Amino acid sequence: MATDIATLFGIVAAVAEIVGIVTAVQAVMEARTSQGAIAWALSLITFPLLTVPLYWVFGRSKFQGYVRARRSGDLEIYHVLQEAARRAYQDGLVRQDLHDDRRVFEQLAKMPFLRSNRVELLIDGEATFDAIFAGIESARDYVLVQSYIVRDDRAGQDLKARLIRKAAEGVRVYFLYDEIGSYALTRRYERELTRGGVQIRPFRTTKGPRNRFQLNFRNHRKIVVVDGRIAFVGGLNFGDEYLGRDPNIGPWRDTHVRIAGPAVHVAQLAFLEDWYWATHEVPSLDWNPSAAVDGTQNVLVLATGPADELETCNLFFVQAINAAHHRLWIASPYFVPDRQVMVALQLAALRGVDVRIVLPENPDHVLVYLSSFSFLSEAEQAGVKIYRYRPGFMHHKVLLIDSDLAAVGTANLDNRSFRLNFEITVIVDDEGFASDVAAMFEHDFTRCRLAKPEDLTHRSFWFKLAVRIARLMAPVQ
Repeated sequence: MATDIATLFGIVAAVAEIVGIVTAVQAVMEARTSQGAIAWALSLITFPLLTVPLYWVFGRSKFQGYVRARRSGDLEIYHVLQEAARRAYQDGLVRQDLHDDRRVFEQLAKMPFLRSNRVELLIDGEATFDAIFAGIESARDYVLVQSYIVRDDRAGQDLKARLIRKAAEGVRVYFLYDEIGSYALTRRYERELTRGGVQIRPFRTTKGPRNRFQLNFRNHRKIVVVDGRIAFVGGLNFGDEYLGRDPNIGPWRDTHVRIAGPAVHVAQLAFLEDWYWATHEVPSLDWNPSAAVDGTQNVLVLATGPADELETCNLFFVQAINAAHHRLWIASPYFVPDRQVMVALQLAALRGVDVRIVLPENPDHVLVYLSSFSFLSEAEQAGVKIYRYRPGFMHHKVLLIDSDLAAVGTANLDNRSFRLNFEITVIVDDEGFASDVAAMFEHDFTRCRLAKPEDLTHRSFWFKLAVRIARLMAPVQ
């Protein structure tokens, strides 16, 4: 009996080792970073029984099937985009007089900067939800809603009631959510929306036999589009905490934007491609670009994700940092930059750029919070200033370059946004909007403290060890 058990154990171990070696080869061939390839390969060969299942969940570097779904929808999607682009050029809505650094952003987005937009900065939850709900109330044809997190709480119930009311008026409502981010969303919430005439779908990250275990990818986009006329993009999901109603978190600091003008259609396209992946349907939408009333701003909407051929989000941040000449201010709740981004930040500071990064003092994800301490010393050595926002939790994702370029979106300064999440960023080339963003930053700085390397060096050995371990886990955070 003991011999049989030993033989069985040996067979299982041998099979696990073979699977581990095969998977390690796959990791070496497909991993996007050398550090990730080495870490996975060593772990898969040494501890295959543990790490093979983990690799199936966390190790994938490319979102499978999305590109094929996008291409299969091209015949239905491409012609409307081609016509919209023709009209935008014909009506003079495409900006032509661009500096080379702006051209790089266009190449990444595969879209041009569009003229005659009006972008409004929405600071914190009350202003954002008031604007979104007013936009939904104004809908006459359709409403597109996409969110990473949707909760069945007061904020979520308010959204649901408004969408059902619009559907009863004959407005088409399409609602897309990430099933991992919205894991707590109740079936009752979905049923009530469906019975009310709202088409609600999960993004379906795990759709397809090869994707069954790819739980490490997320659709982190937050988009609302009304009638192809106005769009809302930014950091806020639909939940009570975003309105500061969670007593455990306290005040919630976040930023969104309201867009009117031709750039709305690019945000609409990002939604449409995600909707097509989830449903294989292409709803009839408005694709007639028009200038916004009093619209003077140049806008590029950059949609990024793990289905891109290039690491688009990572390249955007590197290019944005390199483009700064005088000022580079960044707000991000999560700061786990890869080597390229960290080097770009250091070089910007060394060439005299005022580099400031605002992070939260109070964490909501412990591993990411711990990882951020490991960058304090190398940041200060180069002159990069890191601030900790003290009241409540800071969640917005905002970037300000010099006096004329600002970006607001969903992407964080971490590996997850660089390589694993579907994100969207609104880039505004306009001095007036940049001035508004600068004033917002200045106000935030008054609520911050300047972080120092001593925040780590004066801590206990166990805290320092936890920080080092957290940084080693950065590729899967």
